Amino acid sequence: MPRFRMTVEYDGWSYVGWQRQENGASVQGAIEGAILRLTGETVSIRGAGRTDSGVHARGQVAHADLSRDWKPDTLRNALNAHLGQAGEQVAILDVAAVDEGFDARFSAVRRHYLYRILCRRSPPALEARRVWWVVKPLDAARMHEAAQVLTGQHDFTTFRSAHCQANSPVRTLDRLDVTQDGDVIEIRASAQSFLHNQIRSLAGTLKLAGEGKWSVEDVRAALQARDRKACGPVAPPEGLYFMQVDY
Repeated sequence: MPRFRMTVEYDGWSYVGWQRQENGASVQGAIEGAILRLTGETVSIRGAGRTDSGVHARGQVAHADLSRDWKPDTLRNALNAHLGQAGEQVAILDVAAVDEGFDARFSAVRRHYLYRILCRRSPPALEARRVWWVVKPLDAARMHEAAQVLTGQHDFTTFRSAHCQANSPVRTLDRLDVTQDGDVIEIRASAQSFLHNQIRSLAGTLKLAGEGKWSVEDVRAALQARDRKACGPVAPPEGLYFMQVDY
């Protein structure tokens, strides 16, 4: 059967997450529903990452096996038409034909995420539910300095959800950079794979450093504790974006 890779953008606020679930609408379910309405086929698509409820994506990747050998642009346009008619907050940005050895999840060599914090007294109007609104100013340079002790290969037990199903807490964090542009602080993270809630846990901890409540050594101690109780508060989902997957 022909296999197609899809690059997907979505507003995660309307969904229980990427993965199909019984307790609400999912991004996976929205795309599978569009495929069913277009082709009459019931398929199960695989995504590169399982984003949580409220988390957005600008470059999620999924693959699907279909019986017909579609022209990629035709398939993209047709799926977007069905998604739009259903009122979904999901768009297919690109479709490409790939060989059967491609797997959206297991073929990935690196994943890239962005976390956005809006620092100002006034609440967001245009970006409500798309940033973490923080009233007090944060020191982005201090946050970046603290972030560097978290890069490399570590046991990230402190920074993963108690419900994380990964076999090992050890991950290699290739990049964790903090920059500021006006009122917006951006945290960019890159790794082959992440633990459940890892980025939001890191963002919440770095906020403590930005507030001056934690030192760089406090962040290092939290990492070395290998204890979930040592983590700072978990940042809310609306500031997190799944940006890109490298293959």
